[in-house]
Amino acid sequence: MVNSIFGRFKKCVLLALPRSWKTTKWLAKITIPVSFAVFLLDYSGLLGTISNYCAPAFMYAGLPGEAALVFITSIFTNIYSVVAIISMLGLPVREGIILATMCLISHGFIIESVVLRKTGSNLWRMLGLRLMMSFVAAFLLNLILPEFEGTVKGGITKENLDFVTAFTGWFMLMIKMTVKILLLVTALMVMQKVFEEFGILILINRVLKPLMRIFGLSPEVSMGWFVGNAVGLAYGSAILIEQVHEGQVTTKQADLLNHHLAVSHSQLEDPLLFLAIGLPMLWLMWPRIILAMIAVWLRKLEHQLRQEPAELASVRVPGR
Repeated sequence: MVNSIFGRFKKCVLLALPRSWKTTKWLAKITIPVSFAVFLLDYSGLLGTISNYCAPAFMYAGLPGEAALVFITSIFTNIYSVVAIISMLGLPVREGIILATMCLISHGFIIESVVLRKTGSNLWRMLGLRLMMSFVAAFLLNLILPEFEGTVKGGITKENLDFVTAFTGWFMLMIKMTVKILLLVTALMVMQKVFEEFGILILINRVLKPLMRIFGLSPEVSMGWFVGNAVGLAYGSAILIEQVHEGQVTTKQADLLNHHLAVSHSQLEDPLLFLAIGLPMLWLMWPRIILAMIAVWLRKLEHQLRQEPAELASVRVPGR
């Protein structure tokens, strides 16, 4: 019995390893060049120049001009950079919540939108969706948020470094990130295969089925949804890519999940980072969940509206 279980587990590992290595290489090919381009933009000061032109739009969300720098930085980089910059601005908690929510939706959205494209979603649609939902969230929060006491806690300060030192820091960060991606993707791929082999995936789909229905999603994408919200969009997409490849999930089902994950993902780790600088987690979580649900149901409505004219066109009028 023990040998049989061990043998099945070993089979899962052997099946997962080639897939995880292939997925890691693909993610690294996207992440490293984009990250290097952003590093050059940031070091040259062009990122700040771009932000200055975008500043007026943030006034309508109740945010100061410097919020544009934080948001533009989040688009091109990761959430850790955002936390570092926000912690230096001394914003009131209310403004910090609005800005953090925008960044939680759109951080790293070029890299992550390319990842979403891998499972069939349109790249420009994903970019537009995340950008639009960031501002929708900001405008709505500006209307409903109560006043909070205090300001965002100070934290990391950004030093002026020479190019070699800055490049070395970036390079070491990329090595650590690639190793992290490899380890996490491998663990997730092995977990997925184990869940399939021992019937756990069926149980997960069954337990999460009511929640998936509320979100407008299919039970088949439960695993990708869970990983995407617990760990992050890229890792949820890694699971989804594998499921689409094996025919367990259709491209239409994957596209609907992508519309959800584009807005709501990494609901644990990222809000915890903002909690460390004094922002309440719940206000950083539920607005994204609601907007993600709206995005999916609007996408389903769009599918339905497109389908009905096609069906009407296919109905022939009987000849007299």
